Amino acid sequence: MEFFSDLIQYGYLSNALAACVLSGITCGVVGTYVVCRRMVFLAGGITHASFGGLGIAFYAGANPIAGAMVFAVLSALGIEWAGSRGRIREDSAIGIIWSVGMAVGALFMSLRPGYTSGDLSAYLFGSIVTVTHGDVVALAILTAAIMAGALLWLRPVMYMAFDRDFARSRGIPTRVISYAMAALVAVTIVLSIRIMGIVLLISLLTMPVAIVNALSKSYRTIALCAPLVAVAGNVAGLVASYNFEVPPGAAIIFTLTLTLIIVTLSRAASKSMSSICSSRPSFSAMACAVSTSML
Repeated sequence: MEFFSDLIQYGYLSNALAACVLSGITCGVVGTYVVCRRMVFLAGGITHASFGGLGIAFYAGANPIAGAMVFAVLSALGIEWAGSRGRIREDSAIGIIWSVGMAVGALFMSLRPGYTSGDLSAYLFGSIVTVTHGDVVALAILTAAIMAGALLWLRPVMYMAFDRDFARSRGIPTRVISYAMAALVAVTIVLSIRIMGIVLLISLLTMPVAIVNALSKSYRTIALCAPLVAVAGNVAGLVASYNFEVPPGAAIIFTLTLTLIIVTLSRAASKSMSSICSSRPSFSAMACAVSTSML
């Protein structure tokens, strides 16, 4: 294909492909914790709050990703602290930080000399062609850290995701893990902004997990397979974006959405056929087995 031949000629394509693979791995692993812990709304709040850091960094002439990183991590830790202390309801804190972050970002971006609407849309909806070698290196370091953490601390994190009280009864430092995972979610989100954009990024954390979860309820299986699904969706979306000249973030989301629909319908059809086979003994056992296996 033309895309793969152009990978050798154009550096931005190789950077984009590497970023798709690495962000797929990180979002798949972290997304498993986010979905199982029911932190999707929290992840959305962190994602949108990071825009405040982007706007301030743009206005100050600093690195926008670094500004978003500081803002996102502080927002994540602040939400976790507010929720654990009971000072304010967690959903209220998320809503406040979500809206304030977006407002701060829009305000400071508009105040920056030479501001254009393209500056805003590139971070809201992603611009994968702007991924640099430094972004790829940062994602590679994060991916290595996440994989090492998953191998060493999968069980404590799994206990935290499903039952925090049980994890506490087993002597697991739940507060430390909560703060660490909140910060890790924030870092993962910020380093993936160039690929998906602030508006679409939450889907990369949730949809691969939902696809695998439709086939398995095991945390280990989901944590292992969700990154593979995310990487496949990212790469397929990038290729489709290049061939059809559409935004890569949107192409990735449509690819994952189509996959989720196919998996869900296939699962429902398989269950329906199994039910028919068990309730109608007139069907031959071989016919039912063949029909079910085809689904």
